[in-house]
Amino acid sequence: MVEVQKKELSIQTASGNPIAVSKFFSKNPINQVIVISSATGVLQKYYSHFANFYASKGLVVYTFDYGGIGKSISSLVELKKHSGNLTSWGQNDQAAVVAFAREEYRDATLTLITHSVGGQILGFNPNHRLIDKVIMIASQSGYWRDFKGFHGFKMWMFWYVLIPVFTPLFGYFPSKKLGLFENLPKNMVFEWASWGRKKEYLMHFKNNVDYLFEDIKLPILSWSFPKDSFAPKKTVDWLANQYKNADVTRVHYPQEHTNQPGHFGFFKRSFKEQLWEQNLNWILNNELS
Repeated sequence: MVEVQKKELSIQTASGNPIAVSKFFSKNPINQVIVISSATGVLQKYYSHFANFYASKGLVVYTFDYGGIGKSISSLVELKKHSGNLTSWGQNDQAAVVAFAREEYRDATLTLITHSVGGQILGFNPNHRLIDKVIMIASQSGYWRDFKGFHGFKMWMFWYVLIPVFTPLFGYFPSKKLGLFENLPKNMVFEWASWGRKKEYLMHFKNNVDYLFEDIKLPILSWSFPKDSFAPKKTVDWLANQYKNADVTRVHYPQEHTNQPGHFGFFKRSFKEQLWEQNLNWILNNELS
């Protein structure tokens, strides 16, 4: 068994705010680097088993907490003062970690693995040219009408009721009190909700300065999963189509598999043989085993 080491880091972003980063590596590197860009309100520690597995195979893996989340914020007082929005998570945070990883391993192949919102904010990342490949895990649109039945109602409630009501009361979105995920910065959730109300989601607000979707010309492997109420196939298709000039491979996980990952299961150890090995082969050999 290859021993994996973990190093805790703090890096400065272009905005001047530090973000917490974890680096996973072994003594036998193979010149391959991964940066994991998390789902909304999901701490980087959620991806640690996944990162350990890839590091044990010789890859160097970086995880991080977005500004205002987890170890990248010190207190609720600081969270209330946090000015970053969702766009800045791509422009600033994801971009900073990609640049840091590339600086440390200039000649390595760098793969960005995004979970959910991580694939949305890639379109704002000015350092996308430092990336060689992208794997999107259930990265999607959040427009509420694209969700069926009760799930559509829940999305409507989220965008039109929960965020507008609770965020001004607390000065941040109190996700933990609502039994959801990590607490979120106010500007971030206000922008997120504005996207979720529009048919074209984040593309409704497209401008020539911030939006880099059409500039991205990378190989992208985009996964969706049956029974994923947070990212139905239609919404994942939509986001993949926004990367018009990328070489996109869309894969919808087979319905007949009894063990279904849903929205969060991909990063659990139970999917090591079914999914982790398969995606490692795509990273190393450009093909799915």
